[in-house]
Amino acid sequence: MHITYILGTRPEIIKLASLIQASVREGLPFSIIHTNQHYAERMDRVFFNELELPEPDHHLGIGSLSHGEQIGRMLTGIERVLLSRRPAVVVVQGDTNSALAGGLAANKLGIPVAHVEAGLRSHDRSMPEEINRVLIDHLSDHLFCPTANQAGYLAAEGIHAGRIHVTGNTIADATLSYAETARQRSGILRRLGLSAGAYGLLTCHRPSNTDDPAHFAALMDAV
Repeated sequence: MHITYILGTRPEIIKLASLIQASVREGLPFSIIHTNQHYAERMDRVFFNELELPEPDHHLGIGSLSHGEQIGRMLTGIERVLLSRRPAVVVVQGDTNSALAGGLAANKLGIPVAHVEAGLRSHDRSMPEEINRVLIDHLSDHLFCPTANQAGYLAAEGIHAGRIHVTGNTIADATLSYAETARQRSGILRRLGLSAGAYGLLTCHRPSNTDDPAHFAALMDAV
């Protein structure tokens, strides 16, 4: 029952951490393919260290490229590894190009695909992530949804109920597992002169939010 985890970005590392660690605990044979879609120290290596994850078995060294070239190179590299390993199942997470390439490569080779965080929908097809998550869901054999809402979206799209499982979200696993470690190790509040519970945190990273100065200014006005 060899499991191959395919990841490539910071969110995937964090959100697959609990599954990888469960595999270690249960003695399940597994391997990790890292596409290196994210490759900078603070977007990649630091999370393997802080979350105490094993070193990936394969680094593909893809890096930042156009969508087409990035996915194409990932497909070639992942297929090569899967042909040599032939796992029982490939696990991908989320909606990244790494997850799409991993799911496609496995599906074309007849290897079952498990999609963690399945069924998320923004209903905005202009987002590359929306296209990725729809495609991954429809080529996957096992779809693990955070809540019943996502299971409902998948059912409405005609995906067989036997493939859909509501399991919760692995980001909750990561938060519960590492909250105390973060409290002990992080100096961010002291560095920024903040007190616990006395600040707000906003993340704003979608290109649709940040690439248009007028839109970004309106967003900051709203905040």
